Amino acid sequence: MTEEKPFVRLAVLGTGILGSAMARTLLAAGFPLVVYNRTRRKAEALAARGARIADTPARAIQEADVSLIVLTDGPAVDQVLFQSRPKPRFKGKLIIQNSTILPEESRQFARRIQQAGGSYLEAPVLGSVPEARERRLIVMAAGPEEVFQRARPILETLGPDPVHLVEYGKAAALKLALNQLIASLTASFSLSLGMVLRSGIPVDSFMNVLRRSALYAPTFDKKLPRYLEHNFENPNFPTRHLLKDVNLILTEAEHLGLNTTVLNAIKSVIEQTLRLGWVNTDYSSIFNAIVPDQ
Repeated sequence: MTEEKPFVRLAVLGTGILGSAMARTLLAAGFPLVVYNRTRRKAEALAARGARIADTPARAIQEADVSLIVLTDGPAVDQVLFQSRPKPRFKGKLIIQNSTILPEESRQFARRIQQAGGSYLEAPVLGSVPEARERRLIVMAAGPEEVFQRARPILETLGPDPVHLVEYGKAAALKLALNQLIASLTASFSLSLGMVLRSGIPVDSFMNVLRRSALYAPTFDKKLPRYLEHNFENPNFPTRHLLKDVNLILTEAEHLGLNTTVLNAIKSVIEQTLRLGWVNTDYSSIFNAIVPDQ
């Protein structure tokens, strides 16, 4: 006998690349869903799948028991939750904040929502469209135990075994630490692959050795076809968003007293990639700045 899900009305605010994929998964799982996006047309495909479209953030939050916030950055979250008109009301509502933001931004959002009578859970995710569609996002949550348990059926719909770190700010910091690896591994692999290509070494030989070593990461094989085919279209995570996250990581790392020399160099490469016109392409397009004219 299939266990029935509790009747929970959900809202997703932000239906960009990741938000849309998460919304589709929640709809497929049977949750009643209302969506909001500043550009309404980006939400219309979800209406065809059964979602209702709200004209304002306040309406979306009002119609839902639990609202998931999937926006670009902290200022965008602040605008939607606290600066929009009419002003959203949070009393009795649970806000799950899935965006990649600074830990201190998350702590401030938690205080403001709690003061307004609502509950707040910080819950950034690792993964993108394929992982969201296949319900295998890695969810990192921070907030009180009772809030985490209330949100757990929703989080487990997006990915198994969500990690609970309890204290606000810790999940946001963990997400930044992981996204730092996205930037660093992509840059490092691009440079190594460029050396292999320009030295005339067969790529298969390079990859066979790499896969047998402790240096291997699955992302190398995942992105390899993009490099070899020079195909960076249809991104799951655009280059401009990688730059945004690197800036957040630099801010937090400097706050923690860490040496950011290497990351500043990677930031420079990403900025060069954007100047070359690879703005809304897959972030692996930084290969074009590291291995020019390939």
